[in-house]
Amino acid sequence: MAGPMANAGPSAGGTAEAATRDQGRHRPALSLLASLFFMWGFITVINNTLLPHLRSVFDLDYTQTTLIESVWFIAYFMASLPAAKLIARIGYQRALATGLGIMALGTLGMVLAAHRVSYAITLTALFVIASGITLLQVAANPYVAVVGPAESAPARLNLVQAFNSLGTTLAPLFGGYLILGRSASGNAAAGTVLSPAERLADAQSVQLPYLIVAAILVVLAVAIARFPLPAIGGGTGRAAEAGRAGPSLWRHRNLVLGVPAIFIYLIAEIGVSNLFINFVSQPAIGDLTHAQAARYLFLLWGGMMVGRFVGSYLMQTRPAETVLAGAAVGAGAVMLVATFATGHLAMWALISVGLFHAIMFPTIFTLGIRGLGPLTEKGAGLLIMAIAGGALVVVQGWAADRFGLQPSFLITAACELYVLFYALWGCRPAPGQPA
Repeated sequence: MAGPMANAGPSAGGTAEAATRDQGRHRPALSLLASLFFMWGFITVINNTLLPHLRSVFDLDYTQTTLIESVWFIAYFMASLPAAKLIARIGYQRALATGLGIMALGTLGMVLAAHRVSYAITLTALFVIASGITLLQVAANPYVAVVGPAESAPARLNLVQAFNSLGTTLAPLFGGYLILGRSASGNAAAGTVLSPAERLADAQSVQLPYLIVAAILVVLAVAIARFPLPAIGGGTGRAAEAGRAGPSLWRHRNLVLGVPAIFIYLIAEIGVSNLFINFVSQPAIGDLTHAQAARYLFLLWGGMMVGRFVGSYLMQTRPAETVLAGAAVGAGAVMLVATFATGHLAMWALISVGLFHAIMFPTIFTLGIRGLGPLTEKGAGLLIMAIAGGALVVVQGWAADRFGLQPSFLITAACELYVLFYALWGCRPAPGQPA
């Protein structure tokens, strides 16, 4: 495909050469930033480990349990634009340190919630953690994208996002050992009713892992604050407010169509991860227990990590939109197999979608902010706000209840079609806009 990057940018060889020079010059900074991506991926997934744990501790119904996960998407929706304004005021480096500090405050709130055995404090603490992650997302994603040559931005962002996937891959092991493995609810048979003493002990089992995470976040915040991060290019620096305001943001087609691309992609990603265990446990698919199915979920997240490393490599010599289009076709194909096949073929098809989903968020993000210049922070805020699309996974849940779990994955396949549209046409800058 001869996309705008191919038409307006350097040759593939020049792109690879620029990417190599870029990575060498900025390697120390990118290595430190990769640790941020690792940490927010780690914390996001370790909270998924909490869901069955907190359901037992607080004796929650499914609506209350779902609300625990929903606070993440509510925080992304509410905190994204304020985060963009804060970055414009204090700059990327201070915003990164501030985001880590907010996350540390939230993790200490989880320790307080465990001590008080409070559902309300738990929700508040999780909202604070998610707000800190939102600030990191709005600051770190565009920073990685603009700190070096524009033509190698998708490769850079996919590379550091691979460490985010490493965090999501390792977090279930950490949470399973330090939270579920040390609790009565984590070792009890399904349907076991815990005594008040067991609930109190289970609640307090959360304190140690979150104290460890809080300490790591504080160390990272200090390291980021003191590290000589490279200054970004002047075109994306903190321009005058007059240069940021006005309708010009909405004249960038790649951003306007990129926001729904992120929104729709998150429906697909969250739908697969949330319904994975139930899907592969079915007798006609994998015929596994939930505990056995959870081990295959590890492969899904691990596939996303591998896919991002591979995607970063491919984008050093190929236009990002071409790689994104290929991933969308691959994801759509395996989702159709998962929908209509049976047995292990359907199970492995669903597992393999992680390989194709891997590059979608970072690639859509870099294509969405391409050419925004001084509007980069606001554009990044809108794209991060679109992560709230994950909340609409409830639509797939409704479809699964009404039509069956396997047919509900046609919604995921439809989401891949929009990503393909964005890769082929939607990501192209509008006429008269910079590429």
